Amino acid sequence: MSEKIRWGVLSSAKIAKTAIVPAIHEAESAELVAVASESGKAEATAAEWGAKSHYDSYEALLQDPEVDAVYIPLPNALHKKWVIEAAKYKKHVLVEKPAGVTSDEVLEMGGAAKQNSVIWMEAFMYQFHPQHQYVKKLMQDGSIGDVKRIRAHFSYPMDLSSDNIRLKGDLGGGSLYDVGCYCVHASRFLLEEEPLKVFSTARKLDETNVDLSTSGILTFANADAVFDCSFQESGTNRYEVIGTKGRIEVPYAFRPDSNPNGGKGEVILKNAGGEALDHQSFEANQFTVQVQHFSQCVINNVDPMYSADSTYNNMKVIEALYQSQR
Repeated sequence: MSEKIRWGVLSSAKIAKTAIVPAIHEAESAELVAVASESGKAEATAAEWGAKSHYDSYEALLQDPEVDAVYIPLPNALHKKWVIEAAKYKKHVLVEKPAGVTSDEVLEMGGAAKQNSVIWMEAFMYQFHPQHQYVKKLMQDGSIGDVKRIRAHFSYPMDLSSDNIRLKGDLGGGSLYDVGCYCVHASRFLLEEEPLKVFSTARKLDETNVDLSTSGILTFANADAVFDCSFQESGTNRYEVIGTKGRIEVPYAFRPDSNPNGGKGEVILKNAGGEALDHQSFEANQFTVQVQHFSQCVINNVDPMYSADSTYNNMKVIEALYQSQR
């Protein structure tokens, strides 16, 4: 394996253009070599993104022997098909979150990756930002006493009359799949355990039954996590960890690049009275760190820090939340 992993991208999706492609260019162990688009944009997209090869079908890209790994930002309901196809062609796979729309799909993807000896990972990029390791350190140091609650919020306003794929139920649309999944993931990631039970309620788009806003509670052994996510509210992406002696606030938890103060991550430690004791800033491009980590895993043939088991467990919680809504 070369010292640079040669990447292909399946589709000309906005998240690829604005986040992952720049990250591939920035990461030391990665280079972009190919783009596939089935909407007739392949050649123009490859020229714009700086890829030497372009394909009008995803399968044609997967057949390219010069591609080592692929990034898949297709609609959620198409992830399983193309992760499995990529694995058959011996391509390593970074697939956008949520990896699938059911836990059974996650198991199938994992099975295909194992069978074909390729590495695959769900792209929860936020966890690679150093601000969260600092939060975990404060939690473990007892800076806020015993952790009792996590509150997480992720929302942004969307034109509900638009043709956005996030509003289409058959493509895996919905606010819980799109942004609530981060809140679920963060709760599990910070507490390093799985919830015992969950409860959820939602406001839905009448025509499609897609959840526009979801609120939920995850009950862990010694703490609770409450979250809300929405396509109908002003933009916010934050969490706070509340303990017996204080709290930790992370105002730009999932998209620190949305911070008008230079796109930095911020962690604020407060005492029980709400007085700020510590305020740290962290600079990193979490997309670049993620691409670099995954590329190094491929080069060294080691499992990613974010495991397939954790991907499966996150999906199980999301399934249970949707079941609770029904």
